[in-house]
Amino acid sequence: VQLQASGGGLVQAGGSLRLSCAASGRTLSTYALGWFRQAPGKEREFVAGIRWSESSTDYADSVKGRFTISRNNAKNTVYLQMNSLKPEDTAVYYCAAGSGGFLWVTNSYAYWGQGTQVTVSS
Repeated sequence: VQLQASGGGLVQAGGSLRLSCAASGRTLSTYALGWFRQAPGKEREFVAGIRWSESSTDYADSVKGRFTISRNNAKNTVYLQMNSLKPEDTAVYYCAAGSGGFLWVTNSYAYWGQGTQVTVSS
């Protein structure tokens, strides 16, 4: 599975961005999908995850109520809608796909995209 993340950019605090992650090589319909982020000098952290059933999602406390993860299995794509962005959301965002395990654990994911930079200015 190859994952290609896009949609990052520079936005002012309070603004919105929508990240996309398109997969190729295999259908994602039975995979759990996640978004992680890594800021300079910090470890990669969980942002949001969604199981093959779209009713099962999970979010980091820091983004709850602001970010929404969704998936379109027909398009083999996962999205992250980010609203009310804050400077502390600045990071490289990575999408990932895995076949099981806890959504918030990096080891649950076998496939990773290359990352897309999100920068939020104050």
